[in-house]
Amino acid sequence: MKLIIQIPCYNEAETLEIALNDLPRTLEGIDEIEYLIINDGSSDNTVEVAQKWGVHHVVNFKQNKGLAKGFMAGLDGCLRNGADIIVNTDADNQYCAEDIQKLIQPILDGQADMVIGERPIDQTEHFSFLKKKLQHFGSWVVRKASNTDIPDAPSGFRAFSREAAMHINVVNDYTYTLETIVQAGREKMAITSVPVRTNAELRPSRLFHSIWGYVKKSMLTILRAYMMYKPLKSFTYLAVMPVLIGLMIGFRFLFYMAMGQSGGHVQSLILACTLIIIGFLTFMIGLLADVIAANRKLLQDTQYHARKTEYDAIYLQMKVEKEAVKTYRLINGEEVKPLAEAGEA
Repeated sequence: MKLIIQIPCYNEAETLEIALNDLPRTLEGIDEIEYLIINDGSSDNTVEVAQKWGVHHVVNFKQNKGLAKGFMAGLDGCLRNGADIIVNTDADNQYCAEDIQKLIQPILDGQADMVIGERPIDQTEHFSFLKKKLQHFGSWVVRKASNTDIPDAPSGFRAFSREAAMHINVVNDYTYTLETIVQAGREKMAITSVPVRTNAELRPSRLFHSIWGYVKKSMLTILRAYMMYKPLKSFTYLAVMPVLIGLMIGFRFLFYMAMGQSGGHVQSLILACTLIIIGFLTFMIGLLADVIAANRKLLQDTQYHARKTEYDAIYLQMKVEKEAVKTYRLINGEEVKPLAEAGEA
């Protein structure tokens, strides 16, 4: 069982080594641990710090592409290097690395394919009162949109099984945290959460420049993800309001017409017809979006099978090469170290 811990990085030279030093070298149920960083166009010496420390893999972007793109590139790098489990954490050492064992345990036990680390938000001192309330509210919205019970949706401390990682898609450019939960919930993936601890703040968050900017982008991300996976329901909700208002105005016109006073209310009839037509067109757009969503599911299945074929071929080749090296050592009388120890060397 191979675990790869990935860390998205953007100008993290000052804090990266602190985060790396806290990462575990051995874990129960894991034979081999490797480390991967995603260099998201850093202009400092982040890569040099990582390589000097001994990171196994580096994914490089020439310019900054954002957290979501970096996350997906990291998953691709981990899968190509034979990961059975992938853990995502932050370069600012926000999360307690000792809790990685708790994070991966549901996957090792076969209970989940995706595990989210639940931070003690109310006990986190560097979170303001407003930020705590917004974190809770945002998580509640994601729970409703995804039909899950994840209490800390914005948490970036999470683990994925190999199978789940091959299914994940992120289409927004902002963040992966919210969309992946909505996708997992709507695609019926086995998802759960475990309580984790956090460390003292080393630097301010770079994900947003203001609370309201973060709220606006997060709500748009959630809305977009929900409409992507439940388009017919979304557009039906949008269609109901103008149709109801149009019908009410229309019945009002019919009432006046029955009283013989419809002459001065023709404008109401025009408005009612306009609103009903708008509602009908919105519903028709929902039907078209639902057909597009069905095609998207077919494309996702095709993408999954393409990924699985490619990654499994690489995975099998790596297994064969390891067995060949092991056999060579045995034939030549060399001591064969356990994989976990070999990974430390």
